[in-house]
Amino acid sequence: MKKIEFNFMGARRITSVISGLLIVFSIFSLSSKGLNLGIDFTGGTLVEVGYTETVGLDKVRQSFNNSDFSDAVIQYFGTAKEILIRIPPQQGLNSADISSKILDLISADNFNAEMRRVEFVGPQVGEELKEDGGLAMLYALLCIMFYVALRFQMRFSVGAVAALIHDVIITLGFFSITRFNFDLTILAALLAVIGYSLNDTIVVFDRVRENFRKIRDKTPLDVFNISLNQTLSRTLMTSFTTLLVLLALFFLGGEIIHGFAMALIFGVLIGTYSSIYIASPVTLALGIKKEDLMPVKKEGADVNSHP
Repeated sequence: MKKIEFNFMGARRITSVISGLLIVFSIFSLSSKGLNLGIDFTGGTLVEVGYTETVGLDKVRQSFNNSDFSDAVIQYFGTAKEILIRIPPQQGLNSADISSKILDLISADNFNAEMRRVEFVGPQVGEELKEDGGLAMLYALLCIMFYVALRFQMRFSVGAVAALIHDVIITLGFFSITRFNFDLTILAALLAVIGYSLNDTIVVFDRVRENFRKIRDKTPLDVFNISLNQTLSRTLMTSFTTLLVLLALFFLGGEIIHGFAMALIFGVLIGTYSSIYIASPVTLALGIKKEDLMPVKKEGADVNSHP
């Protein structure tokens, strides 16, 4: 039976155009609409309310529209008996005052309501979290670039970081376009995506380095193609089993981790794609060759080896 081998590098120009368009659309959406930031970053109050029977959102929203909280965001939280209320920062009101007023509003709906949790984040804290989250991502990329440069070679380092930046921008663009709520759990998912994508890229680069030293009669493009085909089964199995777990979390894990699971699902897909069609083509375009990966022979080593 003839073994099937894919010409991954033959499609690198097409995939480069596709990735370029995705990055442009993502940056345009981020600059025009931004992210739908949660109260972790903007500040405000988050209230979870439980009812003994199904409640209509329209009735709850009507109650809030006629109050001081007309700008509140109200949505179901898991079931039609649970709602989540997001309230932007209110001048002159502390969390206790807000909780008391919200309890009066939801009790006026003639439903048996229970306030299950109240979370308050000040605007200053939210701004600090936004800055610290961005810095954490920047430091992670710099540390990764340094690590890959030491383990492999600087050209590999640039290729790996290019793939990670590609993943982060497109994932942020996805959240900007879909308007999913972006909070600290999504930021944690982004950092996890960086680690997952890097692991996949390192596996490919390890095989490329090994093949550069074993295969003497092939061009760098052929070596990359051979390496990608050799690691393809591992890449697909890892991605498939990871997606199975994430899909279970997305559909069965409840509303509280819905966004986190969605970020990881999208990140795993885009990370698998970038390890093949971003990291490798960028490294190849930088002119990597066999001589760059051969061990450096120390001066006088041949002399010292003779008795």
